[in-house]
Amino acid sequence: MKELRLPYDEDALLSLEAGDEVLLYGKLYVGRDQVHKRLAEAIAKGEKLPFSFTGQGIYYMGPSPAPEGCVIGAAGPTTSARMDPYSPLLIERGLRLMVGKGPRSAEVSEACRKWHAVYLYAYGGCGALYSQCILSSRVVAFPELGPEALLELTVDSFPAFCMIDASGRHFEKARDIPFDACFSL
Repeated sequence: MKELRLPYDEDALLSLEAGDEVLLYGKLYVGRDQVHKRLAEAIAKGEKLPFSFTGQGIYYMGPSPAPEGCVIGAAGPTTSARMDPYSPLLIERGLRLMVGKGPRSAEVSEACRKWHAVYLYAYGGCGALYSQCILSSRVVAFPELGPEALLELTVDSFPAFCMIDASGRHFEKARDIPFDACFSL
C-alpha cells in the first residue's frame, strides 16, 4: 500500500504504478461533469480557475446530503467517463490526478501518458466508507450547482487503486480489483 499526500509531490505521483493500492491524505477536490464544463469554459476564455491544478487532484464523487452532525453523506465515486470530454484539456493544463470509477476513453489514456497524469479507481459501493475518510468539506466554487458544486475535501486514509499510471500503463483487469479491499483498511 502506497501513501500519497495532497498536495502531492511530483516524484510521489510518478512513483505510482498501475495496480498499486493507494491511500490519499490531505486536500482533494470534487468536481463532476458540470464543474469540468465550467473549468473548460474558463480556460477557453482565459479566465483564472477557482483553484490551481498544481499538486491537486479531482475526485468524481456522487453527491449525497450530509446527515445531521456529519461532515458529508455517502461519498462514493461516480462514472469517470462523463468527464472524458473535458479531461484531456484539463490534463494538458496541469491536472495530473483524477479519482473515479470505471474505464477512461482512449483520449484520456493518451493524455495521461503524454502529460504524466494518473487515474485512480475509487471502489464502487463504498460510499459509506469514503464518508468516514472525509474530515471536512467546503464549497470552493459554483455554489449554484448545489450538491454538484466544486468542493474541497480533507481526506484521511482514503483508499484507491491505480488504474492508469503516469507512464500510461493500465491495470487492465478491473474485475480483479478486490471489492472487499476497501473494507479491510
